[in-house]
Amino acid sequence: MDTATMDPARIAPELADDIESVLISHEDIQTRLREIADEIEVDYAGNELLLVGVLKGAYLTMADLCRYIRLPVNVDFMACSSYGSSTRSSGVVRILKDLDTDIEGKHVLIVEDIIDSGLTLDYLVKNLRSRKPASIEVMTLLTKPSQRKVDLAVRYTGFEVPDVFVVGYGLDFAERFRNLPFIGTLRPEAYA
Repeated sequence: MDTATMDPARIAPELADDIESVLISHEDIQTRLREIADEIEVDYAGNELLLVGVLKGAYLTMADLCRYIRLPVNVDFMACSSYGSSTRSSGVVRILKDLDTDIEGKHVLIVEDIIDSGLTLDYLVKNLRSRKPASIEVMTLLTKPSQRKVDLAVRYTGFEVPDVFVVGYGLDFAERFRNLPFIGTLRPEAYA
């Protein structure tokens, strides 16, 4: 692991050995989230916004993005699953936790960690659209277009990543690596 791109003092030693490379630094993530927040402020000027974070992966993105937006913002969360402990989506979407908020007539921005096949997000957007929000848009920290199986409208995108399994900054493998402050790749031995 290149220690110039990773602060080993900020990573559990048990996790550091499994990291192959750092794709996106913490600093680059924060810069891009500030830029997206600026776009959101322009697009939603004069409106209150409901951010809907998709758990668990989007919790860090949502927290940081929310702090950068200088508009009235409410937050809620949904939990959906299509992965289990695999590195590939099964395509079967289950809602594990629904919204606590009625979204009818509200401006909703779904905050995702990563979009690869798009199947989970497609299901989620259709589900939420049926609840009659004033508007519904999507923000994702990462997109993996090479894996896309459905055509999705994504209003705000942080970074495009190659077709590799990524972890960190909320993304996990078998519930590990979420607390890494960057987006990285795993050594193949870590998930073989």
